[in-house]
Amino acid sequence: MALLQEWQDFAEKQGTTQEAAQAFWTDYFQQEKEVYAKLLVETEVISGTVQELADRYGMDLYRMTGFLDGINDSLKTPNPIDTMEADTLVSLDYDKELLYKNMVDAKAEWLYELPQWNDLLTPERQKELYKEQRRSGIIVKGPKIGRNDPCPCGSGKKYKFCCGKVK
Repeated sequence: MALLQEWQDFAEKQGTTQEAAQAFWTDYFQQEKEVYAKLLVETEVISGTVQELADRYGMDLYRMTGFLDGINDSLKTPNPIDTMEADTLVSLDYDKELLYKNMVDAKAEWLYELPQWNDLLTPERQKELYKEQRRSGIIVKGPKIGRNDPCPCGSGKKYKFCCGKVK
């Protein structure tokens, strides 16, 4: 069984009660925060096997798998997360702006407010990325086209006789 499936099964079993689930995720998010605090100050791209990264950052193999699953969308070259095993070589070569935006999207305030971001992105850029990400989830509807209004396609016909025609 691939590590990702094992991680998902492991995490699911931790939630037998609400208190147990909350304790598990609080612990996981604290470990995740510690890994990001270290990762964001690294000057070179981090790579190694999943087990080596787990050892390097003081996590067990399952939690490291969860971390890799979470960061995978922010990597320049995604890791083979679905087929990953303990000896799979992975890289943490992340796109810093994409990672920041993904943290904002996940509402992971404990991660996008880490002080280490100030060395990677200016406070102004952080605000811009935050606003960009928040705006990307907003759906803006255009004005409603009336049946007798000119068709927006530019045909010169009324909307009801052109694009609004029921076929």
